[in-house]
Amino acid sequence: MASQTVKGAALSLAAFGIYASHDVVVKYLGGSYSPFQTIFFAVLLSFPLVSILLLTDRTGGTLVPRHPWWSALRTVTAVLNALTGFYAFSILPLAQCYAILFAMPLLITLLAIPVLGEKIGLRRGVAVIVGLVGVGIVLRPGEVDLGMGHLAALTAASIGAVNSVIVRKIGHAERAVVLMLHPMVGNFVVMGLALPFVYQPMPVEHLGLLAVMAALGLVAGLLIIAAYRIAPAVVVAPMQYSQILWAAVFGLLFFNESVDLWTGIGAAVIIASGIYIVLREGTPRVSENRPVLETRSRFEGVLPRISLWMRLFDKRRAPE
Repeated sequence: MASQTVKGAALSLAAFGIYASHDVVVKYLGGSYSPFQTIFFAVLLSFPLVSILLLTDRTGGTLVPRHPWWSALRTVTAVLNALTGFYAFSILPLAQCYAILFAMPLLITLLAIPVLGEKIGLRRGVAVIVGLVGVGIVLRPGEVDLGMGHLAALTAASIGAVNSVIVRKIGHAERAVVLMLHPMVGNFVVMGLALPFVYQPMPVEHLGLLAVMAALGLVAGLLIIAAYRIAPAVVVAPMQYSQILWAAVFGLLFFNESVDLWTGIGAAVIIASGIYIVLREGTPRVSENRPVLETRSRFEGVLPRISLWMRLFDKRRAPE
C-alpha cells in the first residue's frame, strides 16, 4: 500500500511538471498572439485526441443536458476560465501567476457553502481567511502596480472555482461527455468568432508548439488519472503546488524571471492553507461534499477537467 502511495505521488509530481511545461508554451506563444488565437488552435488540435476518448463512452443518452441553465453557465465559465488563464500566463511571471491561481481551492470552499450546502467549521474558515491574506501578500495592493494580468489571474481563479462547484452540483445527473464536450465547443465557437479580429500569421514551428501543448495537457491529465487510481486523493491533490517550483526554474531558464521575497511568502501562505483544507476534507465526517478534493483539476484551460475524465473511464467499466 505504501509503495502504491509513493507511486501515485510520483505520477502526480510528473504530471504537474508536464502541466508546467504546457504553461511555458502558453506563456511563450502569449508573447506573440492573442489568447483568442492561441486557444482556438489549441482546441482545434485537441479535438482529435479528445474525440477518440469520448467515443469510448458507452452510456446511453443524448448530448442534450439535463440541467440546461447550469450547463450553459458551466460552458460560459469554462470559456472565460481558459481566456483569463491564458492571458494571465502570457502577462505575469509564472510563479506569481501560479500563486494567485492557487487561491482557487479557497474560493471553492467558500462557494460550496451556498451552492452545495457545505458546512465548514472554524478551522477551515480560518484556513480560507489565512489563504486570502496570502493572496494579498502576493498582490501587495498600494505597493505594486496591479495590472490586467493580476486581474486576469484573480478572475481565472474565481471563475475556476465557480466552474468546479457547478460540476459538483450537476455532475451526478449529467453525462460526462456532455460536461466535457460543451465547453470545448464553446471555446471553439467563441474564439473562432474573435479570430478574424486578432489573427496573426503563425509559422509552422508555432503551430507545432500548439500541437505539443495539446499533447502535454493530455499526457499530464492521463498521469493524474493514474495517480488518483492508485493513491489517496489527500496525497495526490497537494502535489499541484509543486508547480511553483517548476515555475521558479522555468521562469528563470526561459523568461529571465525571478521569484521576489513577497511572492514567495504569499505563495507559502496560500499553499499551507490549501493543503490544510485538503487534509481537513479528507478527514471522515468533516465534509460531505469534499468540493476541493473532488475537483481534481487546476484551472480548466483547453482540455476537460480530470474529474470528468475519471467519470468517463469509470462508466466504461460500469455503464449507467
